[in-house]
Amino acid sequence: MSAATNSNESYCTFTLASDVTAGGLPSEEEIAKQLESNDPKIKRHALKAAIMAMLGGEAMPRILMQVIRFCINSDDKPLKKLCMLYWEVVPKYQEPSSDEVLRAASGGQPVQRKLLPEMILVCNALMNDLNHPNEYVRGSMLRFLCKVKDEEILGPIIPSIKACLQHRHPYVRKNAAMAVYHAHRLHGETLIPDGPELVDAFISAETDVGARRNAFLMLYNESEDLAIKYLAKNLDDVSKFGDGFALQVLDLTRKACRRDPNQKSRFVRVLFQMLSSESPAVSYEAAWTLISLSNSPTAVRAAAVTYTNLLNSQNDNNVIMIVLERLEQLQKKHSKILQELLPDIMRALSSPNPDICKKVLDVAMTLVTSKNVADVVTTLKREVTKTTQESSDSSEDKGKVYRNMLITAIHGCAVRFPDVAESVVHTLMDFLSSDGAMQVIIFVRAIVERYPTLRPAILSKLINTVDEVTNNSVMCICLWILGEYCETLDTVENAFDVITKQLGNAPFIVLAEEKQAQEQAAAAAAKGPKMVTKNVILSDGTYATQTVYSEPKVAQSLDKTPHLRKMIVGGDIFLGTIVSSCLTKLCLRAPDVGIDVLAVKSMTVKALLLMCGIVKMAEVTVSAQKSSLADCSERVTLCCRALLDPKAKALLKDTLLTEGKTSFASFLAHVQDKGSSSAEETKEVTITTQADDLIHFRQLRSLTAQGGDLDLDDGSDLARATGYADGGSLLSNELSHVYQLSGFADPVYAEAFVTVHDYDILLEILIINRTPNTLANLTVELCTMGDMKIVERPQSQTIGPLDQITIRASIKVSSTETGHIFGTIVYEDAATQEKGYINLNDIHMDIMDYIRPATCTDEVFRSMWAEFEWENKVAIATSIADLIEFVDHIVSSTNMTCLTPHDRSEKGSFLAANLYAKSVFGEDALVNVSVEKKEDNDGKLAGYIRIRSKTQGIALSLGDRITSVQKGLQPKQ
Repeated sequence: MSAATNSNESYCTFTLASDVTAGGLPSEEEIAKQLESNDPKIKRHALKAAIMAMLGGEAMPRILMQVIRFCINSDDKPLKKLCMLYWEVVPKYQEPSSDEVLRAASGGQPVQRKLLPEMILVCNALMNDLNHPNEYVRGSMLRFLCKVKDEEILGPIIPSIKACLQHRHPYVRKNAAMAVYHAHRLHGETLIPDGPELVDAFISAETDVGARRNAFLMLYNESEDLAIKYLAKNLDDVSKFGDGFALQVLDLTRKACRRDPNQKSRFVRVLFQMLSSESPAVSYEAAWTLISLSNSPTAVRAAAVTYTNLLNSQNDNNVIMIVLERLEQLQKKHSKILQELLPDIMRALSSPNPDICKKVLDVAMTLVTSKNVADVVTTLKREVTKTTQESSDSSEDKGKVYRNMLITAIHGCAVRFPDVAESVVHTLMDFLSSDGAMQVIIFVRAIVERYPTLRPAILSKLINTVDEVTNNSVMCICLWILGEYCETLDTVENAFDVITKQLGNAPFIVLAEEKQAQEQAAAAAAKGPKMVTKNVILSDGTYATQTVYSEPKVAQSLDKTPHLRKMIVGGDIFLGTIVSSCLTKLCLRAPDVGIDVLAVKSMTVKALLLMCGIVKMAEVTVSAQKSSLADCSERVTLCCRALLDPKAKALLKDTLLTEGKTSFASFLAHVQDKGSSSAEETKEVTITTQADDLIHFRQLRSLTAQGGDLDLDDGSDLARATGYADGGSLLSNELSHVYQLSGFADPVYAEAFVTVHDYDILLEILIINRTPNTLANLTVELCTMGDMKIVERPQSQTIGPLDQITIRASIKVSSTETGHIFGTIVYEDAATQEKGYINLNDIHMDIMDYIRPATCTDEVFRSMWAEFEWENKVAIATSIADLIEFVDHIVSSTNMTCLTPHDRSEKGSFLAANLYAKSVFGEDALVNVSVEKKEDNDGKLAGYIRIRSKTQGIALSLGDRITSVQKGLQPKQ
């Protein structure tokens, strides 16, 4: 059904297909004639057309009597359902006369509503259906009566509704209970004053689960005392009454205990009983209710056990994430209790979803103490081992990402608790040849620096496993560790021998014959299997067709070239520089550890020959690192001078051997200080309150106060009395999302307050009538552009002179693409009967409403950067002169996180930074800022900002945002 834009449109709770009257709606005369037909199909078609026309604003007064005459007594079930829809939309009261309206407007007697005479026949038909022998007809009519709000219609049929409570079929009794609840809620004192007593007697004898649940719902809302009395009589049988009844009991518990805390003891038994319910929904709600009512250790422990049971018994990822969020909130106040359940929480690591595993590790790392760290690390080591052992099951799907999470968690445990570092480092070093090697080697590098007592064992293990490393970046860190921390005779000799053996002899250049052989092997491997089809004679003498697939034999790889030599021969100039620096440090340290002079000279000569071969490789090889040739040559030249020139050796030896470790130690200290400061910031809660906010004192409130007026958390009273947690400036935050839709000189002034909540946008539109006349049928007709869909349209309103009203509209968003909301106000002047139109200003939905700061490792950032295909390149044009200040401005303006640490005390002419964020839809946004301060351009900044994402919308929208904000800083208010 296409979206309706008619300003006179009325709204109904049912949706009808638009193809029932294809070709246009028939006229009133045609519908009336079709209703006289004896064919039920024609009647249904005509009645659908009548309902559609009335929803479009047509009155059709003649149709009412035709429906009463020809449709009301039909036995056709679809026609009866259409009749119920028709009774819901048809006008039921007479239109007031002009004299009555004028009399009421002048302050006289208000207009009295008069029921149409035809409605008496309708009430009689409704009563006949309530007494119908078919239980389906009775139940459908009772469900329909739950939508009728008119006292004049409900009054005559109340006895029939009461009689349905005693019907033999549970479907009728279930809907009869809801009809009694509806009638008592609307007109309890006049129509059915004995409703609660009637339902109380009904529920005592009821055996059906659905009927009992509906009856208890009525007692819970209309007569709470009777509901509590019934619950007290049947406490032992609550688990047998079904999930719906149990959830109603939990609502009653929260409401009663909030109004009167002394009631808690009456519900404790049933709450603990529901914790062990077979229904996950009931046990979850019971745990949440128990925590909201009590902070005692027994209650919190019982609720936490329930959460962990749900965590390990449910297969729905959404349910698991919700339970983990509850555990995370529980950890803030009751961490000691959750520490007892940490092994059960970590059992959720068996989930194949990496997001769930990340959440479990986040919760678990906050609960690690010196008492349980050994068990936690054992579990993490076992999970790391599983990632390599399991290759065909579901855990392979999360493989690399999950392994990196585990290694990061182990690293965190080792930093906080040094006692476990030794037990994990050797296990993790077995993964230096896997896809998580980068995380492992970073962890090993930190452990080597922090714990000198572990260095001999780690260095020995690293020397023995360096030949298994296949990643160039990991090899660079391995060589740096060996060059910096090999300080004994055995480690220096072993490290030098292993490195030179891995490198082999110069030159490091691929010969023409070897290159041709490699190309031929690659071409042979690229050839697919050959298919040969031939006819054969079977043993019984029949003919058959045989197809043979023959694959070329894969020659066994005879290339046993070490990985380090392959990397150097492949043209990795940066790795060659690291090798030169490592060999130089080992040669400079050799005399200090007791190696004789001849051996030192031999080591020096071998190192010089290898460095010359590396420089030659850098000059000859064509690779992506060709631009690093000058740096490589300069660095290798410096190393050669340090080995050959005694004066240079005296100047450079201390710098080469000590400055690297000192800088790395200060870096680790900076990272640790930054982590501790950020942890302290998260603990500090900014509490602000407005001067005119009310302070609620529970002890001074009336006992008849509604439970919904109070928060469910026991600690909320203190928070509300002292201020709003995470409040900030509430007024300024709201004003930043107010959009003026019309001008001050327009007859109707409109402004919208926009609230963005993940996938939903809520518009609260303030409409002010600036004219002295009443405006009738005022409708705000909205349209959207982009990935937006209007879910709830504003209804037509009538606004008095100089009056105002607030209407709401709901919009669903499906992506971060830039969207626009525009529309028109249509109204009719009641005095002049003239229609007016006001075009509204557009509402531009900013991408910043959907972007959230996030973090990731450099390895993950690089992999996503290589994977994402959409790129938007923005040239830098700004009046900001400082590099750090410009990057900070981009970070704050785009709501992103800077992944590249910068030393603000250093001054330079070039800066590069990686920024990362995630949208509420799970989309990743990557930004690389490369900015240079050019002296020949009056000191202005120049460069490019590159944005990459998986979708085009976020790349374009983020590019537009950066273009608009990069010019300069906004003046501070």
